[in-house]
This record gives sequence, C-alpha cells and structure tokens, in this order.
Amino acid sequence: MKKKRLGASDLEVPVIGLGCMVLPGFYGPGSEEQAIATLHRAAEIGVNFLDSSDLYGAGENEKLISRAIAGRRDDYIVATKLGNVRTPEGKPGIDGRPEYVQQACEASLKRLGIEVIDLYYQHRVDTSVPIEDTVGAMARLIEQGKVRYLGLSEAAEETVRRAHATHPITALQTEYSLWSRDVENQILPLTVELGIGFVAYSPLGRGIFGGDVSGPDSLSEGDRRRGHPRFQGENLARNLELVEPVRELGAARGCTPAQIALAWLLSRAENVFAIPGTRRIGHLEANAAAADIVLTPDEISRLDAAIAPGAAQGTRYPAAQMAVLNR
Repeated sequence: MKKKRLGASDLEVPVIGLGCMVLPGFYGPGSEEQAIATLHRAAEIGVNFLDSSDLYGAGENEKLISRAIAGRRDDYIVATKLGNVRTPEGKPGIDGRPEYVQQACEASLKRLGIEVIDLYYQHRVDTSVPIEDTVGAMARLIEQGKVRYLGLSEAAEETVRRAHATHPITALQTEYSLWSRDVENQILPLTVELGIGFVAYSPLGRGIFGGDVSGPDSLSEGDRRRGHPRFQGENLARNLELVEPVRELGAARGCTPAQIALAWLLSRAENVFAIPGTRRIGHLEANAAAADIVLTPDEISRLDAAIAPGAAQGTRYPAAQMAVLNR
C-alpha cells in the first residue's frame, strides 16, 4: 500500500484508509465479528488509517474499534472526531466549546482504550464559538499528550485559515467524489497552499460507485441513505446513469467501478487521501488495490466530461444536515 506524509505532520498514512462509520450498521445490518475481521485484515494489507467519530453509533463505533485493536495498538493510526452532539430534546446539535472539547476527548480515549489519538478532528464547525477557541482547546490536548495532530471536517475557507493560524491543521476531511466536487474551486487548492492533507470521505458517493446500489430496493429499510435526496425517486434513477461511464472504463481496464472512482480521486492532487468505508474484506482488498491504478490523462478527461461538477441530482445531505455545514 502506497503511503504518504499527511500534511506537514510526521504521520505516514496509506493513501487509502478505512472509514469506520459503516461498521455498526449505518448502511444496513452487520455483525461485530465481521467488522473486527475486516479491521484486522486492514492492518495486514496496510490500510491501517482508521477513521471514526464519537457520533457513530453514539460511541459504540469507538468501542468496537477498541476491541479490534486491543493488543495491537501500534498497528493502527487512529483518527476520531468531536462536536456532533444531541440536544436535550434529542435533536442534532454542534458543540465546539473549549470545555466540551476536553470532555469529548477524554470520553473518546476511554471508549477507544488508547492513551493518545493520532488525529483528532472537529467533526462540524460550531459557528457560535470562535474557531480560535475551539482549536485552541484542541491544541491543549496535544500539550497534555492526549492527541498528536489536529484536523477539521467540512470547514469553509476562512474557517480553515483562522484555525490554521491558531494551530497547524494536519488534515481537512470533506466529502469528495466523482459526484461531489464542490471542493475543487476553493477548498482543495487551499489545502495545497497551506500544506494540509485532504482526506476525502464518501469517496465512492456513499456506495453509488461501489456497484451495490441498483435502485431503491437495493437499500434495506434501515439504510440511512433512504433519507438522502440523491438516493430518492427520480434523483436516484438519474444518478445511477452517472455510474455507467465509470463501469465502462472499469470493464475496459479490468477494474471495478469503485477502483476507477478511487483512482480518479487520488489523481486530483498529491495531498489527497481517501477513506472508503466497508464491512466486507473483499471490498476492503479491492479498494486497497485501487492505490496501484494509474489512470491516463485521457481517461481522467473522459470521466470529468461524463460526470461534470454539479451533475448529481439532489443535495448530498438532507436539508437539516446541509444547514449546519460551514460554507
């Protein structure tokens, strides 16, 4: 597995890591045994950059990772996030207060069963708290030896600049894929300018380029994507058409559509990393193999023309989640 330095840090991470949100069954049922086997296999093949959050499964995701990495902590680079919370009424909220930063980190460390978090992100920006205050509190965690490096997720250009001026930001995590290309105008160039690693989440378009989504009936009743506009009604029918040029190129190259989508993503800039999520060892291994696929300039141009920015129908999140994005 190809590895590169993440931002200006001394973390050497695989260009393709593992998004762990799917492990507790966000996109349908899955067993803990299967999840742990996948996490163990990930370390064996060099996909040892794990991405979690205290939000995923209300902390259960971090606990699962703890059970998987117990006794083999040095085999993994562990990233997790803070800031997405539930209000007393049970509604989604964001908390970037310095005192909460400290509490959230200590809780994540306990659930993960580790002494230090390699990369700690603010999951969503709390616009009611100056980013300097939030990042300042996160920087104190480094001083305490509880965190090694800092990251942001879904942060706007001005927010990133202010945060980076407060303490060096190692990674910016934002959705980026063939059908989510908003970052290409400002955010991706900004990370290159500042020497920040860009970690692309949902690099397979929440599975649309993974080959398993063929229509609404391919999503189980409990699948969260059923609530996402891009996976609903006519939007889904039209979005599935975007997969065809990827599938055709994959067939010509002897690759899966997912591998083509990942290879395209890694071609965008030298500082780009991808963290596709999967519960299946077969998919994990296939995704990892994408790191060795180099698309030609002509193939990249064909994909860019076939799936132009803005081609996807529907917003990438439901309205309530779109409203809290820092844009």
